[in-house]
Parts: sequence; structure tokens; C-alpha cells
Amino acid sequence: MDPENIIVTSSSAGTGFQPPPGSVPDASRSGAVVAVRGSVVDIRFDAHLPAINSVLRAGEDGRIVIEVMAQRDAHQVRGIALTPTQGLARGMAVRDTGAPLQAPVGRPILSRMFDVFGNTIDREAAPSDVQWRSVHRAPPPLTRRSTKSEIFETGIKVIDVLAPLERGGKAGLFGGAGVGKTVLLTEMIHNMVGQQKGVSIFCGIGERSREGEELHREMKAAGVLPNMVMVFGQMNEPPGARFRVGHAALTMAEYFRDDEHRDVLLLIDNIFRFIQAGAEVSGLLGQMPSRLGYQPTMGTELAGLEERIANTDAGAITSIQAVYVPADDFTDPAAVHTFSHLSASIVLSRKRASEGLFPAVDPLQSSSKMATPGIVGARHYALAQEIRRTLAQYAQLKDIIAMLGLEQLSAQDRGVVDRARRLERFLTQPFFTTEQFSGLQGKLVSLEDALDGCERILGDEFKDYPESALYMIGKVDEAKVEVKAAAAPASKSEGPPPAPVAPAADAHEP
Repeated sequence: MDPENIIVTSSSAGTGFQPPPGSVPDASRSGAVVAVRGSVVDIRFDAHLPAINSVLRAGEDGRIVIEVMAQRDAHQVRGIALTPTQGLARGMAVRDTGAPLQAPVGRPILSRMFDVFGNTIDREAAPSDVQWRSVHRAPPPLTRRSTKSEIFETGIKVIDVLAPLERGGKAGLFGGAGVGKTVLLTEMIHNMVGQQKGVSIFCGIGERSREGEELHREMKAAGVLPNMVMVFGQMNEPPGARFRVGHAALTMAEYFRDDEHRDVLLLIDNIFRFIQAGAEVSGLLGQMPSRLGYQPTMGTELAGLEERIANTDAGAITSIQAVYVPADDFTDPAAVHTFSHLSASIVLSRKRASEGLFPAVDPLQSSSKMATPGIVGARHYALAQEIRRTLAQYAQLKDIIAMLGLEQLSAQDRGVVDRARRLERFLTQPFFTTEQFSGLQGKLVSLEDALDGCERILGDEFKDYPESALYMIGKVDEAKVEVKAAAAPASKSEGPPPAPVAPAADAHEP
């Protein structure tokens, strides 16, 4: 029987390992442990050899779950434990469930939080009337793929203008630790549910338990939990569980795309942890490591996950993936392999984060395959190129300013510096998910408003306004409101109207 097509209907979560109809009888499914080396378990079966990816259970009440990774000979298999192996000993009985690892799918899983086995971890009752599907599924055939390229608006200015995302595509958030990857992901969840009316699935691979609890609480407070599913494989879980949690989340996403024809936003935090878990599994199985200690099968494993994320005639799975970059080194094999699957790369800069420019997206390193005149339109493309050109010229002039001072620049170069600094501040934005920390009300900015603001700044309409007026606002007209509000008290006390506001004193400093 094809494990992909196994669907078992169950009335409660946590029983997803029921053997499929017509599987081998109970007596022939029993085996015995031959060897245990950490998470690697060798099991002997005399009557029936389990298939690759089959789930085996051992211990009291079958609490130890093992996935078959290799068939060593006609009677022995080698598996990776997806749960801790304490108490597992040689000679202990093992039962073949006859089915691969399965994930719950259906409407009842909305607003819930699951582990890799489909058990609820939000301290609420298990959902009823769910189906169970194998997490090992083939990518959609090319005949079902959509050939249209559409923009996926996020409501975040710097992304929509400079690195537009593709509906049904894959975008990567690249950055080291602490530059704002998770904050950007949670903001996109908020905007997706509020604006697109779709389903969001958050997959935490190698997450801290604190982050999962905070995300659940914040999404519940924001009112977006009813259209969201969370799946976690946490840091303290064995590598086998962390390696499969991405497949479980993707199986849930495929249900909403293929069965309910809905658009799905799949957020993965962090895809590097998936590669890392694969490297641990590979090492435990005794495979020779490849470059920099990664597994030799890294490209195949990553492609098996990424190719299932696709835009079909029924709906689309749009994926946004946080990618931890080890030591901020973008030549690391994990970052290089991930780049090849993405339609947009959003690079987060530690330098911009230290300057308080949030979201800390580097406009010169970030890119998108969608940023072409045929897809985004001639006006958007020309504006994005002009913004990049202005910011690149400013980056080159910074060294001259640092050595010789702003006075040595020509009038034309000073204009470039003024426009670039105002653009940098306009491309910042207050987030809904950080209101309690920043004290600023979140802003959702349409693509048209973002383009309009950039165009007017490049046209020098705001050259007499202080840079601070453009910092952390939504639409560009909010800068005028701020300046008028600041000037109002002065006009009441002094009598005559104030003169046009001059640029801030620090406007020309590098």
C-alpha cells in the first residue's frame, strides 16, 4: 500500500499511528531490539520487515516512537527514535504500526498547537473529527502547478517595495541571532490573517518553549488564533522529531490548499534547524559528513521539503522562512542551499538594527525574482531601482564624509545624502506585534501608499522636513501631521507663524 495515500479517520488526537486497513496481522509485526546507541536503534523482525519510514513503537504503552530509516538486511532495520530512549534495552519487544508518521488535518485543527506526533500541547482537549495523513507526500505534479506570477502584499513597506514576495513562492529571512527574524514573521502572521483572510501555519523547528508560549499568547490577544495552526519541535526534543516537524506542518498546509482551496501562509522558524537536525540524524546513522560537517544528503532533504511548497490550480502555499546564518557567513553551505529554493531573499542587517532602523532589512542585499517590469509594473520597477541607486551612492559617500566631512561634498552629492537618509527612515515601520514594547501603534501600509511615499521623497518634497518626522510612520503624509503638531504650541506663544522647519542638526552626519 502506498504510504502517501493512507488516511485514517480518528476521533481524538494522539492516536495517529493506527495501522491502515489491510496491513499485516499483529503477530507478524513484532520484533525485538538488537542494539541501542543513543537515538539510533537496531531492531530484528523475523516474520515481516517494516518499510522505510514506518513507525515502530516500544516501551510501556508504546511511548517510545521509532522511525525506520534503513533496512540493513532481510531481518534487521535501523531506526531513529523520535522520543527519548530512556528505558529502552536489548531484547525489548517492538511493534510495527504498519503506517508512516502521520499528522492531523481538517478544520478542527485551527487555533490549536501540536507537536510532531499530532498531540495537542496547548493544555486543551484534543480536537475531534480529524483525519490523519502521512507526512511523507510527493510534491504536486507539474500539470497542477500554476504558471501565473502574482505579488503577495505583506503591508510592510520595505519588503513590498524592494523585495516583493510571490504568491505561492518561498521567501527567506536571513540574519544572525537577535536581528528580528521572529518579530518579522509574527507581524506577517498578523497581516495575513487580517488582510488576506487566509490560514497561517507556524512551524517552529528547534524553537525555545518560551517562544512558543509567547507566540500563542500574542496571537490569541491579537484575535488571529482562529485562523492559525502552530506546530512545534522544540530544542529539547531528539533530532528525529525536529527533522520531521516541518513535514508535519506542510501536510496540514496541503490539506487547506488542496481540500479547502484556501491560500495558506506557512511560516518556518527556523529552516536552518531543519538542516541541523538532518545533520545530527545523518551523523547518528554513521554517514560520512560532507563540507563543514553537514550531511551528504542535505540538498536532497531540503528539496524534498521545499518542492512541496507550491502554487497550484486549487490554492497556494506561500512560505516565509527564517534562516539563521551561522556567524553571519552567507557562504555557509546551509545558507547557499536554501538560497537556491527561494523567490525572494530578505537579508536582515545587524548594523541597521543597531541604528534603530526596524525592520532591519538591508535594502541593497535583499532581492526578489518578482522585481521585474513584467510582474510589478514599470513604475514600481523604476522606483525600486532609483531607491537602490540612491542608497548605494550614500553607502559609497559615507567613507568620504567620515574622512573629510560633509562640507567637501558637491551640492548634488549632498542632495543624494539627504534623500537617502529620509528614505531609510521612511522605510521603517511600527509593528502591531511590538506595540507593547515600542509604545507605537502598528501600521499596515498598502503597496500604492509605500510607492507614493518613496516617489515624493525622491522628488525632494520633504527636503525641508526633519528626518525624525519620517521615522516610524505609515503613509508619508503622517510626517506633515507630525510637523504641524510640533509647530502648533510654538505658534500660539510667539504669535507669528513659524518658518519652514529646517533639517535636523544631525541630518548630514554619517
